[in-house]
Amino acid sequence: MQVVMPDGLLFAMVTVETSPLDSFIDEDTMTEDLLELIGGRSTIKAATEVFYNKVLEDDNLRHFFERVDMGHIQSRQIMFISMLLGGRVYTGKDIHDAHARSRDHGLNDGHFDLFLKHFRAALEQVGVKPENAEKVMKRLESKRATVLDT
Repeated sequence: MQVVMPDGLLFAMVTVETSPLDSFIDEDTMTEDLLELIGGRSTIKAATEVFYNKVLEDDNLRHFFERVDMGHIQSRQIMFISMLLGGRVYTGKDIHDAHARSRDHGLNDGHFDLFLKHFRAALEQVGVKPENAEKVMKRLESKRATVLDT
């Protein structure tokens, strides 16, 4: 509809149709290829190496990795996070089962928070922008209940 205003200006009214589903669409839940956004698998590989160095220096977390093949753990972590961010398929152990031993040794929310803190720091240390690191953290946070069996 068009309306001519008293001063001679033309004013157009536009009707925008919306779907009832529009209220359920959230930018953070839209599927996007975060892996490419942060620099690809090489960025995840670099961040994972930095992350595990931080974890092994942390007195609250180090004990979870005693007598563990760190090379194997790192390769699985790279694969899992890559999959979580829109990359290739994860072929490792079920994430719940993979953390059973750690749960038996007391893994809890406080430890999970420390893991997230160290991974975010690692992402930023290898050059991931803070706003993109936050998107990654939301994906990792979504696995908390599965890892901790809560």
